[in-house]
Amino acid sequence: MGTVVKVENLGKQYRLGQVGTGTVYQDLNRFWYKARGKEDPYVKIGQENSLRNSGGNQFVWALKEINFDVKEGQVLGIIGKNGAGKSTLLKLLSKVTYPTLGEIKIKGRIAALLEVGTGFHPELTGRENIFLNGAILGMRKAEIRSKFDEIVEFSGVEKYIDTPVKRYSSGMRVRLAFAVAAHLEPEILILDEVLAVGDAEFQKKCLGKMKDVAGTGRTVLFVSHNMAAVKSLCDSAIVLVNGRVQYVGETTNAVSYYLKGDSENQNKKTFSSEYDKPEFSLHQMSLNNFSKSNEEPLVENEEIEFHISLTLKNENSKNYHITFHLINELGEALFSFYPSSNGVNLRTGLNNLTCTFPKLFFQSGTYYLSLFIFRNKKEAVIIEKDIMSFTVVDGGRELGVFMGREPGFIRPQFHWENKSV
Repeated sequence: MGTVVKVENLGKQYRLGQVGTGTVYQDLNRFWYKARGKEDPYVKIGQENSLRNSGGNQFVWALKEINFDVKEGQVLGIIGKNGAGKSTLLKLLSKVTYPTLGEIKIKGRIAALLEVGTGFHPELTGRENIFLNGAILGMRKAEIRSKFDEIVEFSGVEKYIDTPVKRYSSGMRVRLAFAVAAHLEPEILILDEVLAVGDAEFQKKCLGKMKDVAGTGRTVLFVSHNMAAVKSLCDSAIVLVNGRVQYVGETTNAVSYYLKGDSENQNKKTFSSEYDKPEFSLHQMSLNNFSKSNEEPLVENEEIEFHISLTLKNENSKNYHITFHLINELGEALFSFYPSSNGVNLRTGLNNLTCTFPKLFFQSGTYYLSLFIFRNKKEAVIIEKDIMSFTVVDGGRELGVFMGREPGFIRPQFHWENKSV
C-alpha cells in the first residue's frame, strides 16, 4: 500500500501572550529573511512545549521535529497527555493552520472532526449544515444528496434535521458531524476525541463505522484518551510528549509506553531496612499480569498476580496471620483478602506468597493496598495503610461493546444458569 500522509521535520511555533504576530519590526524582519531565502530568525528562539515549564520566553514550540508516514488503509492512533500537541498536529494535517517548519504531503481528500460542532454554522439547520460540510469537503450537491439519507439515519437526529444547530445538544452535534465526515467518503478521516461526547450506543456505531472506513482502504487518524478504543481500533500508534514524537510502533506497545510515562515503576515496591523488624522482614511487593513483567501496565482483561516476599523470624509461625485491605481511589475499603482463607499459612523463614485475581475483576483505576500482620489473630504486629498503590488500565475490547467505564470498582464473576422448568 502506498503512503498517503508523509510528515517531515514538522514544527509549529506559537507566540505567547496577546494574539498577534508580534511587532511590525519582527514582521518586517521575517519578510526580509524569507525574501533572501534564509531561515526565519525567530524559529531559533523558543522553549519546549511543557505545561510545567513556564520559562521566560515569549515563543513556544507546540510541535517540533515530527516525522512519520501513514499508509493507505492504516488506522493510526495519536496519544499523549493534555498539551502534548495532538490537536495541533491534527490541525496542521487538516490545514486549519500552517506549520512554522517542515512539510506535510497528503494524497487524497481529508475530512476532519476536530471539535464538537466544527464546521457547523449555528444559525443553519442540520440539513443545511450537511450540504455546507459537503461543499467544504469538495463534494458536489448530487453526491451529498445521494448520501443524505444515510447520514441522517446514522446520526439519529432525523426529528431535528430542520432545526437550527444552535439548539442541538453537544451530543447531537457530534453525532451529526461524525456522520457527515464518515459518509462523504474522504480518503483520509481525521478524528479528535470523537468518543469524548456521546453515549454507549453512539460509541459502538462510531467505532464500527471507523472500522468499515478503514476496511475500504481509506485512512483514519484517531486521537483519544480512551485506551480501550485505541487498542481495539488502531493497528499502530505514535506517542507525543511535549510536542515531540517519543514512540512509533504497534498499538499495544505504544499504549504501554504512554501509560508508563517517565515515572518509576508503580507496580513494584522494594522495602528498606525500616521494615526489618525483630519478628519479620518485608522484602518486596509487586503486581503483574500473568506471564508478564511488573514493568508493564496492568490491564483489566488479563489475570493479575500479586506477590509479596517476607521473612518470618519467629519459630511459632502458626501464631502469625497476614491480611490485606484493598482501597479504591476515593479512600473506600473494597474488601479484605488473606492467604489463610485458602489454607495457605505463613511459615518460619522466607515466604513468597502469590494471590491471583481473575481477569476482568478490576475496573480501570488506581488502587491502594494496606498491610496487616497479627499475632494470635488479635494483636497487631504491623499496620501499614496504603503501603503500595497500583493502576489498572483498560484492555483491548471487541468492537461493538461499550468502550466506557462500567459503574463501581470491581466486577466479580458469578455463576449463572438458565434452567428449563
